Amino acid sequence: MNMKSQKFRKSVDLFGAICGGLLISLPAIPQVLAQESIPKINPCPRIFYEEPHNNQVVVPQGCPPNALTERLAAQGVLPVPATSSQEQTRLGTGGGEAPEPSVRLPRPNPGAQTQQPLPGAVSTDQQPQLEPRQTPSATIALNNGRVNVRLVNETAANVTFQVIGDTAPRSLQGKSDVILQNLKAPVTVTFEREDGGQLIVTPQGSSEPGSLEVTFKEATNATQGRSAMRIERNGSVLLN
Repeated sequence: MNMKSQKFRKSVDLFGAICGGLLISLPAIPQVLAQESIPKINPCPRIFYEEPHNNQVVVPQGCPPNALTERLAAQGVLPVPATSSQEQTRLGTGGGEAPEPSVRLPRPNPGAQTQQPLPGAVSTDQQPQLEPRQTPSATIALNNGRVNVRLVNETAANVTFQVIGDTAPRSLQGKSDVILQNLKAPVTVTFEREDGGQLIVTPQGSSEPGSLEVTFKEATNATQGRSAMRIERNGSVLLN
């Protein structure tokens, strides 16, 4: 009876040891299966080197450069890619295709043409409208920026003249003259015949610095008439 009990107890202990070992090894089995079921992702899939991605997508670092990556690296936009090994150049082998990266350049539009402005060019919308410069009727040498003007009235009519900002209107009788002294340029002098006729105005410089002689004569038509004279800082004499 004792022998049968000892054999039965040994059988129970052996069965327990076997079951315990199985229970210990069971958690490790799913981990091994899970590791073997995870596919290896190729970081450099073949799609990076096929059109249109070859010229539109920048490859990740460590992958052989495609056409776009090489072009941007040559332009200094991207760092120069390292030389790839022969194993890396075997595109698409050793795993599945990786998803397309989010870096993407816009497609060129062949119908759109961009014109770059020439250096120093100004847009026509911004170009100021310049008035043509008037040709001086005479040029004199000023004396410290000042000038003496002699008005000579060779007509039979009286002429009213005025130095704008300096004198009130004055009258110069026919066949007479007057000297306006120490006028500071720029200065404007106006004149008109009191009988309403037109004046031919002829300015002429003198050999003496700072001197100008202006002669009034009768005009036969309105196109010859002048009614104002301006002396600029550079000695230019303009008639209007």
